[in-house]
Order: sequence, then structure tokens, then C-alpha cells
Amino acid sequence: MQRRLRNFSLMLVLSLMLAAPALGSPNGPPWENSGGIIVETGCTCHGGGAPSTEVVVSISGVPRAYNLSETYEFTVSLQHASNEIGGFVLYDYNSGTLTAGEGSQQVEEEPGAVSQSAPGNDWVVSWTAPAENIGPVDFQLVGNAVNGNEVFDEGDKWNILSFIISEPGSAAIVSEEDISLRTISVGDYDSLFVAEEDPEAVEAERQEGIAHNFFTNGNLYYWSTLSLIIVAAVLQGEFYERKFAGGPPHLDKSLAIPQGVRRGFVAAAFAILFAFMIEDGQPWGYALVVGMLTLWAIYGVYRTIIQARAPKTYTDLI
Repeated sequence: MQRRLRNFSLMLVLSLMLAAPALGSPNGPPWENSGGIIVETGCTCHGGGAPSTEVVVSISGVPRAYNLSETYEFTVSLQHASNEIGGFVLYDYNSGTLTAGEGSQQVEEEPGAVSQSAPGNDWVVSWTAPAENIGPVDFQLVGNAVNGNEVFDEGDKWNILSFIISEPGSAAIVSEEDISLRTISVGDYDSLFVAEEDPEAVEAERQEGIAHNFFTNGNLYYWSTLSLIIVAAVLQGEFYERKFAGGPPHLDKSLAIPQGVRRGFVAAAFAILFAFMIEDGQPWGYALVVGMLTLWAIYGVYRTIIQARAPKTYTDLI
């Protein structure tokens, strides 16, 4: 019985130890992880453990140099192509006073830092500058844009922003324009403009591609078949002419020579044009038409030759 009680007590202690980090900050990030404090090491449990330029972490309302004891309102924002909410941690190493606003809270382990109290975006945080000149103030800001599946995975992306606010009267201020508040950010803005594909548009494009292929292949099969039919008809005509009509009619050489020259010139011109279109990569339809015209011209030369060689026949004898 005592052994069972000891085992139960051990399991209870282990459970409390494992639950302690979660219970310590139920709606915000822990102050430290295995690598150190979050504001310096980042949210290594998310996004594969490395910072990502896919997240643009920005803070606006930041002066170039602080005025003693003056309060400034910062707005912390996260931007990501698909992840719209997340969390943050902002710390000034207790140089001034950071005050949580709506949606944020003081970090329990380090009240000088602020974080989100619930997943969100565009948090307003107040910062009161130190009452005396302590030199430049260093800030660390970590932003984590999450995908909302409540799991630490590679879909969560985070980034770290380090910046400085100079001391009063700093040489960093060279004109009145430099006194104005500024926005500081880190990350790749181009990564935000990732076009999301519309399923209807994708399907419409696919259907258009199918219709285009059908039209193209239909033309190819139609004109190819027509060309074969024409060639077969010519060959059939030659066959029947030789078998049943005694061959082609005779053409006198005085007519055959100039006709052959003309047809030869036309055939050569079409052959050169056909070779050029093939070499230049012209559309197959144009090349097919020119190729058929070339065959027609060559066939014309062939007919002139065989007609000139055909024997004379006299069909008007009584």
C-alpha cells in the first residue's frame, strides 16, 4: 500500500512539474526556454526553431531619441501571407517602463517586459522613458505569427527585431524631421504578396486548357487526314490512268519545256519556303499547308515530264 502511495505521489509531482510552465503563463509565451530568454533566442518551439523573414514584425510610434519621463504609445504588428494572428514579447531591459495595453499583459517572470494576453495582432503598448539620461535604450521584440491549429509546428513563423532609441540631444538627430516618430520593422515585405489560387479560377483554366488541346489536336487530325486523302486520291488517279486509260496524254515538247520550267521554279520556291518554316519553328498548320503546296508543285513537274515522254496517239482518225 505504501509503495502504491509513493508511486502515486511521484506521478503527481512529475505531472505538476510538466504542467507548471503552462500554468505559469496560460495565455502568453514563457519568459525563458531551453536556449535562454525568449526575447533573445526567439520562439524556437515554432517554425522549425529558426527565425523567418516571411513574418514582418513592426513597431510604430518609436522616437529617434526619447525625452526624459515622456510616455510614448507603441503599436506592435505582425504581417504574414496567411497567418493573421499571433503573439509577441517586448523588452527594454528595464531601462524605462513598459505598460501593457488591451490584449497584452506584463510578463509574470519579468514584469518589465510585456507580451500578448491572447493571440491577436496590432497591440498598443505604452513606454515611459527614463527620468534621467541613461544613454541609448536597447529594445528586443519577438513576434510569432501562428497558423491557428494550436500546435507548435512549422506553419508558425516568427522573427526578431532589435532597435535602439537614442538619448536626449543625441547626434543621431540632425534635423527637425528626424524628431518625428517612426516605424521600425524586420522581414521580407515581398513574401506577404503571395497570391492565393482561386479554385474556380484554377478549374476554369484547366477546362480552357482541355478545350485548347481538343481544338489543336482536332485541327491536327483533320488536316493530316485530309492531306493523306488528297495524296491517296492522286496516287489512285495515276494508277487508274495507267491501267485503264493507257497512260497520260502526250504533251509536245514545245509546250512541255516552258511549262516544266515554270512548274520547277514554283516547286523550288515552295520547297525553300517549307524548309525555312521548319527551321524557324513556325506553327505546324502553316508548315503543313506549304508542304502540301510543295508536293503539288513537284507533282506538276512530274506530270509535265511523263506527258512529254508519252507517245503520240491519234484519236480523230476515220
